[in-house]
Amino acid sequence: MKPILIICFSAAKVTGVLHTFRIFTVLSLAVIATGDQEKVEILLHDGNNKFTANMFSEVAKANPEQSFVISAFNVMTPLAQLGLASVGESHDELLNAIGMPDDDATMEVFSMVNTRIQSVKGVTLKTASKIYVAKNYELNSEFAALTRDIFGSEVQNLDFNQKGSAANEINAWVEEQTNNRIKDLVSPDSIKDESRAFLVNAIYFKGFWKAQFNKDLTRDMDFHVNNGETMTVSMMYRKGYYMYTESDDLKSQVIKIPYQGDETSLVVVLPRGIEGIKEVQEILRDPNVLDIALSEIYETIVELYLPTFRIDTTTDLKDILEKMNVTKVFDSEKAGLFNLIKPDIDKRDLLYIDTATQKAFIEVNEEGAEAAAVTSFGIGIIHPSIEPPPMPIEFKADHPFLFFLLEEGDVLFNGIFYS
Repeated sequence: MKPILIICFSAAKVTGVLHTFRIFTVLSLAVIATGDQEKVEILLHDGNNKFTANMFSEVAKANPEQSFVISAFNVMTPLAQLGLASVGESHDELLNAIGMPDDDATMEVFSMVNTRIQSVKGVTLKTASKIYVAKNYELNSEFAALTRDIFGSEVQNLDFNQKGSAANEINAWVEEQTNNRIKDLVSPDSIKDESRAFLVNAIYFKGFWKAQFNKDLTRDMDFHVNNGETMTVSMMYRKGYYMYTESDDLKSQVIKIPYQGDETSLVVVLPRGIEGIKEVQEILRDPNVLDIALSEIYETIVELYLPTFRIDTTTDLKDILEKMNVTKVFDSEKAGLFNLIKPDIDKRDLLYIDTATQKAFIEVNEEGAEAAAVTSFGIGIIHPSIEPPPMPIEFKADHPFLFFLLEEGDVLFNGIFYS
């Protein structure tokens, strides 16, 4: 799963603008080392839940009855960076959107995110951030240090007047970060004369199923797109122990399929009815409802039928974020990005976000890994018990369903599969 996010900063020429700067000192960074880890994780979890629920709802509206995948988690990082680079109402709007109360909390949370991502076991999970700055411009030194230390961002100057070569440079970095899955993110036409910077963020995941599906058991089966339309999909099958529940709140079956390392998993939410997907989407506007369902799961034997699938999605984030009431950063007079680039008396640029796009990719299949030998838990384990094992529950994803890729309890990717 490889989403990539790109944000373009443009400049409007103004005169008589007073550029005020907040200084990020060692004192602010010291909070990171002394903060309460549990409180920081709760702040991330709640902020991510809220932002993911809101973004998912808007993207679903923009893609009616279509499969899609997004990573709201991937969007939160650049919004946090922009929040720290902005002042006034725009600053408050950005931090509110991602559930951060202030700058210190933002730095604390996203420093913890970088550390945690690097330590996840059993899978490949990494993030990358880069800011491309126009030739003859320079990031504000305090912001440059902060975005490097907190977000791990690289900074590089590019000659945006050479639109073709600049686009190629950015696209090459994108391909490198996404294992060549995402290409041509930036076109020369998207680089404008007023462009001053491009902020690009990537997150990459590759996981091996803890219990691998047997390819020999995959069959072509009917998938009910709705009550009147049926398509053929390649349906995987495995019988084994899974964490499962029947959620009354979600009106769905819920299953948690672990990857190796037990720190990441794919959660599938299958509505009870063939056309129940829209009702479940509406229920998921509540950012807490998935947590409630996952708190009810228990281990049992499941006959799991799940389609193999691949989804590519391009999302116009400017449109989506504006519908989520993140508007000021796109307004040249209200963006307040005064902490981003060093001011120059001859270059009185008022920065704002011109474009924001996310490309995301997910593929789910039987293997989940190149080396089958690593999948040492490919056979389901029957736990010793005096009582006979329970009768298997059937989980047959043969109609539209929702999916969530989790790291611990935090959603990294989610979407809908319509076939």
